[in-house]
Amino acid sequence: MANVVVIGTQWGDEGKGKVVDLLSAHAHRVVRFQGGNNAGHTIVVSGERFVLHLIPSGILYPDTRCLIGNGVVVDPEVLLEEIKGLLDRGVSIDPKKLGLSERAHLIMPYHKAIDMAREKAKGKSKIGTTGRGIGPCYEDKVARVGIRAVDLTEPDILRQKIKANLKEKNFYLTNFFGCEPLEYEPMVDTYLSLSRELSPFIVDVSTELDEAVRSNENILFEGAQGTHLDIDHGTYPFVTSSNPVAANACVGAGIGPKGLDSIVGIVKAYTTRVGSGPFVSELTEGTGKYLRERGQEFGATTGRPRRCGWLDLVVVRYSARINGITHLAVTKLDVLTGLDPINLCVAYKYRGKRLENVPTKLSELNGCSPIYEQMDGWKEDISGARAFEELPKKTQAYIRRIEDFVGVPASIISAGSGREETIVCKNPFDG
Repeated sequence: MANVVVIGTQWGDEGKGKVVDLLSAHAHRVVRFQGGNNAGHTIVVSGERFVLHLIPSGILYPDTRCLIGNGVVVDPEVLLEEIKGLLDRGVSIDPKKLGLSERAHLIMPYHKAIDMAREKAKGKSKIGTTGRGIGPCYEDKVARVGIRAVDLTEPDILRQKIKANLKEKNFYLTNFFGCEPLEYEPMVDTYLSLSRELSPFIVDVSTELDEAVRSNENILFEGAQGTHLDIDHGTYPFVTSSNPVAANACVGAGIGPKGLDSIVGIVKAYTTRVGSGPFVSELTEGTGKYLRERGQEFGATTGRPRRCGWLDLVVVRYSARINGITHLAVTKLDVLTGLDPINLCVAYKYRGKRLENVPTKLSELNGCSPIYEQMDGWKEDISGARAFEELPKKTQAYIRRIEDFVGVPASIISAGSGREETIVCKNPFDG
């Protein structure tokens, strides 16, 4: 039995949902370990499209238990809406199927109010936050004033925490941003009502995972966003508020490092980014628009159009090092069909110098231009391929070049949006 972590190697939106859904068939439990409902995973099963925001992608398998770890910040209303939405579509969800960590922090209305007020105040220098309160919730967690899922089971504690926090947040909202204050009683009433619906799902995820490991179960850990949105290792400050890297699977779920076996890095066959921040291989016209339209590159949560460009292998190799990636999963390869030639960014140029690694200084990174390696494209439809050898020779060469540059084998190749349109060269659960 093995434990597998799935992470994004770019800026999110790499197709993690499809890969997690695929691997969930081999997992007893699937755990989401960070982020919030600012991320969306899209899964297509038998032509039916599912978009998940908080619930792990394994929920579509009837015998797989899904867990939301302590590293996730949870908007209770969004979680309940997602549960009800899946129930309406015939997906079975109950406390035996889904568990929420008692240590997970809750997004409150004042978090969302602060998030939106800050972004509005920044004007042109805005980061591109979704305004869902993710960052302010993580701030309260670190400041030790956060409200956790377990607090929903203790009404008196919940009231005390909301009252204390609201006093400070209202002062900040009204005096600094000039916003209207939020009311205490309606907020308390709402969350007490939510607690009655969510309490049956609240569990000790860490202890449950320990028991699962001792029972030799397969566990799949699912991250949100991508490595280059990591608060420590991403393109700061244009990052998310948590750590999407593989190491955080341990912290965000409550499992020891020796419990992880394989790290799967998802690589979209080209590069996309949502919101502001540096993007060396971005294409603003022509091919960039082609990739956006053909790849349906619009946010699963926000609907925002994604910035598109050629595959940046410098970014992916950085992610392989940071995460200790053992397997690559290349997604959306079919989107490149018809493009000829295809470019791969293999280095950067900055003031006449060749750079092999991603610079930490934003001033330097913003001044970089891509150094491309050109490869032949292909015109054949690859959606029917179920083995690597069935791919066109030029497509095979593209995959081999990614493997060679990054130094990690491609174990999974997505040739289309459907669950069945996938080539599995090696199952990560097999080591």
